[in-house]
Amino acid sequence: MTSLDKPTTEHDDGRHGDDAHAKAVTEAALFDAFGGVRGMVETVLPGLLFVTIFTVNKDLHSAAIAALAVSLLLVVVRLVRRDTVKHAFSGVFGVAFGVVFAMMTGNAKDFYLPGMLYTLGLGVAYIVTTLAGVPLIGLILGPVFKENLSWRTRNPGRKKAYAKASWAWGLILIGKSAILFPLYWWADTTQLGWVLVALKIPPFLLAVYLTWVFLAKAPPPIDVFAEMEEAERAEKEREEAEQAAARAATPSREGEA
Repeated sequence: MTSLDKPTTEHDDGRHGDDAHAKAVTEAALFDAFGGVRGMVETVLPGLLFVTIFTVNKDLHSAAIAALAVSLLLVVVRLVRRDTVKHAFSGVFGVAFGVVFAMMTGNAKDFYLPGMLYTLGLGVAYIVTTLAGVPLIGLILGPVFKENLSWRTRNPGRKKAYAKASWAWGLILIGKSAILFPLYWWADTTQLGWVLVALKIPPFLLAVYLTWVFLAKAPPPIDVFAEMEEAERAEKEREEAEQAAARAATPSREGEA
């Protein structure tokens, strides 16, 4: 290795190390934002229990009560373990809406309708916000990466990555809805339920993976919290320096007097 080669190698190693660190940080943030494996289990389990019980006994009430009960149990477990409950609570609300709607109409398929409408609405929201220049995935992940909305005006490369990710989420969710809504009209409850359970995780994982790919290649986030702390520290140091200068000047004026 020549003397010219060595600095290049060290630079490359450093760059690769930074890239690996950025990818690891992005992966951890996405894992936290979307709930990870446990969040996916909490999302799938109530619907899986509902369709399983309904497939066996065709009883809407027992299937609905079991789905709601397991959702509440998941929240209680998180509270006991003092874990974050945002993903479990969202599951409870979704199941509760489905149970109420199905009980009101007497149609077991309506247990799935609120969730299907939410999925379609969310897919449209991803597309609309991206077209408006404020991609929804950026609004969701900005606080997670401690960048808030700095990517909108100060980090165009990151804004572009958020736009690509939002397009991915929007198209995937709308594509999922394009499969489910015809089944809602044409299939029976068990057929719709099993297809919906099967489509819970794969589209989600694809969207998360594409988000990771886009963000891993994007510029790093601007840590606005660190900037604010630095500004506060600089302001405090300036005030302390002014106070010290004032104290130093006081004896001199007294001596002159």
